[in-house]
Amino acid sequence: MNQYSPAQRHSSFRGRIGIAREDITPPVGIYSRNWGAATHETAESIHRSLSLTALTIATAAGGDPLVLIDADLGWWREMNSFRRFQKRLLDEVKLESSHLIFALSHTHASPPLMEPDPSLPGSELLGPWYELIYQAAVSAIKHALATADESVLDWHGGHCGLAVARDFPDPHPTSNRMICGYNPAVAADDTLVVGRITDPAGTVRATLVNYACHPTTLAWANTAISPDYIGAMRETVEEATGAIAFFLQGMSGELAPKHQYVGDVEVADRHGKQLGHAALATLNDMDPVGNHLCFEGVMESGAPLALWKYQPHEISPALQAIEVTVDLKLKEWPSAESLEQQRIACDDRALEERLRRKRDIRRWLGDGSSFPLPVYAWRVGDAVIVGCAGEAYSQVQQELRHRFADLTVICMNIVNGTVGYLPPADLYDVDTYPVWQTPFDRGCLERTGEAMCDAIEKLLD
Repeated sequence: MNQYSPAQRHSSFRGRIGIAREDITPPVGIYSRNWGAATHETAESIHRSLSLTALTIATAAGGDPLVLIDADLGWWREMNSFRRFQKRLLDEVKLESSHLIFALSHTHASPPLMEPDPSLPGSELLGPWYELIYQAAVSAIKHALATADESVLDWHGGHCGLAVARDFPDPHPTSNRMICGYNPAVAADDTLVVGRITDPAGTVRATLVNYACHPTTLAWANTAISPDYIGAMRETVEEATGAIAFFLQGMSGELAPKHQYVGDVEVADRHGKQLGHAALATLNDMDPVGNHLCFEGVMESGAPLALWKYQPHEISPALQAIEVTVDLKLKEWPSAESLEQQRIACDDRALEERLRRKRDIRRWLGDGSSFPLPVYAWRVGDAVIVGCAGEAYSQVQQELRHRFADLTVICMNIVNGTVGYLPPADLYDVDTYPVWQTPFDRGCLERTGEAMCDAIEKLLD
């Protein structure tokens, strides 16, 4: 019979899947300064609503579910803030830590996830908004679990040209640094992975879009709350499918739109439509649920024609989650108190913002010489989802997909907290933002990548 492998076999999972969404849009007037170059402190308008969407995944036989949260949020200013949030949420919904992925879209146009600071205007609104996010997460998870139904989750790979490399050598003749902006001389990882959730009748219930690209379209000139390009991406996909669209931020440490750092929200919407249409093209390239193309034989005509026909295949019910840690060496930074004194004495707004963030990182890191970074890995049928709290460069997702070429690997940044960039070792010889921003020493990216490989191999074993 057929001696050839199926063409374009999709990774699939069959089980009980729940989906729910909540609005987490903050009020106008909330503290929202995320850029050192910004001259405003508070949000003046709403471009698009922010949302929090929950996906629950369980086997048909029941058992503890896996819960994935997609939230239109930027980053946690302190890891300890997330840990308190995480513990409270896990206790409320009765989950193990390995079974929860709380993922941020990484928009740079939402309020910062930080404790209220009376010295900052609009900061008094952060506490109530923070509580809104928590209540939305609880509500979405419980609703998704209550409405979970038999479904199939398929994955398929595509491409999108939105993201470009953003480590750009400063062209000034006396400069010896790398700046954050479009570098046309370097090819970017354009991999797009799309998930399709369907009910037993084949109706699409949701789509998942995994793509690596910094949401930095809107920058210091923007005064509106916005999910950046992700809002228009969701709108584009949801209008075409009639179903909720998730966004899963990929390993985008050095990837961003080539046209960015603007105040014009129309640019962000254009970017979102570009990604949305690429996702729809990938979705429309997928095989019917539960089928794949198989070689059937030859039809002799004007030419010998290879006949491929759809045949049913088994859909995996495998579901497993693990959490491992990788010990990353820390740089020798000044104490948090020293950084705070530098910040107070600083009269440069951009530098003051850098020192504030560095102080916050140092506070939760403590005085140790290393940090145990959690890595999360899920097996969902024939696919693997892997991520961590760092901002890994895309070479890790490329390496993972190369090593595990027979799997669909969904790679994610800013999962369950935020700890800083994970740049490649050779960049530590260059004056560049991701290196001096990160608290981690040379080799952090490579060690994290190996830990992710080990975690995937454990799942497969």
